[in-house]
Amino acid sequence: MLRFLTAGESHGPGLCVIVEGLPAGLPLEAEAIDHQLRRRQVGHGSGRRMQIETDRVEILSGVRHGLTLGSPVAMRIANRDFERWRRVMDPAPPVGPLPTGGDWRLRPVTRPRPGHADLAGALKYDFDDVRNVLERASARETAARVAAGAVARRLLESLGISLVGHVVAIGPVRANPLSGGAGVDWHSLASQAEASPVRCGDPLAAEAMMRAIDEARARGDTLGGVLEVVALGVMPGLGSYVHWDRRLDGRLAMALMSIPGVKGVEIGDGFWAATQPGSSVHDPIAYGDVPADQWAADARRRGFWRPSNRSGGLEGGVTTGQPVVVRAAMKPLSTLMQPLGTVDLRTREPTEAAVERSDVCAVPRAVVVAEAMVAWVLAEAVVDKFGGDTLEDLAGAVEAYRRRLARTRGPT
Repeated sequence: MLRFLTAGESHGPGLCVIVEGLPAGLPLEAEAIDHQLRRRQVGHGSGRRMQIETDRVEILSGVRHGLTLGSPVAMRIANRDFERWRRVMDPAPPVGPLPTGGDWRLRPVTRPRPGHADLAGALKYDFDDVRNVLERASARETAARVAAGAVARRLLESLGISLVGHVVAIGPVRANPLSGGAGVDWHSLASQAEASPVRCGDPLAAEAMMRAIDEARARGDTLGGVLEVVALGVMPGLGSYVHWDRRLDGRLAMALMSIPGVKGVEIGDGFWAATQPGSSVHDPIAYGDVPADQWAADARRRGFWRPSNRSGGLEGGVTTGQPVVVRAAMKPLSTLMQPLGTVDLRTREPTEAAVERSDVCAVPRAVVVAEAMVAWVLAEAVVDKFGGDTLEDLAGAVEAYRRRLARTRGPT
């Protein structure tokens, strides 16, 4: 069983993550995790926090001489901004009451922001200072998820599975649509998206997205958008149709919906498919020479294949062997420089919502978080299916399964 837990507050000493269930012998170095953390900090529309933090991971346990030990991997990401927030976020009881004037950081936050967890969290835990809610509800926590996802990504890469993430839309601006996987050069798209300040592989759309973000910034407003993650080289048979909580599409949807700000998830052409007749939606099945653009890392040239991938690589909660394609819709961020109306928790008087430091648009950075969550769910599904206390055991089980598929069902 593969699982992870995170801990830490936005302005606390740091973030911690514990990953349990990794096989022994997986090559893992801090730089591979740091690379993903750096990617999470880059994107047009980012706020000042990304200029302050330089996220780097410290591996505390579970790895020796660059290889996992099979024991839990514990990691820490320090918050550089903690020094300025030490009095506010100190775990120790304060000596005397905190001053209410002077440093604004010391003042209680009593004006909940519409669209954030502020009010719901304060009611749930009986807080009269929203700081107790927003510090953990903050998307800063996703840095720990990216660290866990980077570990999962290394496991997938050792089995020939890779990930591509890119932005599909920001605000009203949409990139040129792509087919669900047939005929798309995903590796080229990944390079183009990574070179873009908004992680969009369509250069014309990317320019328009940046203009839209700049216009929103000038208005004191925020923008959301849609991102896509594609997993390549995934073998058929991950997930299961036998129980609701083992369906892989449901697990992917839950993982993506858990990202702060995400309000909708689709697999393949999910929302478009709901408007079409079945004859236009489902992917026909063929057998014979597999087109080169659909080969997996170890594929032979003959077997079952599909001329389309509108299902997004999943049928009945089980992977089909095609690229797994998932999209997430992210709402505009809740913190507005021109705040909406709210009610003060203590006085019950109408007022304007509090303003915390925030991005104008987090969609380009959310791509990296979404990649991490997809990587985690797929790695979890691989470990569920194939097991193994060592990477050699796991890889051997995967190879035996692929040989069996090639022998009984055709190449995968």
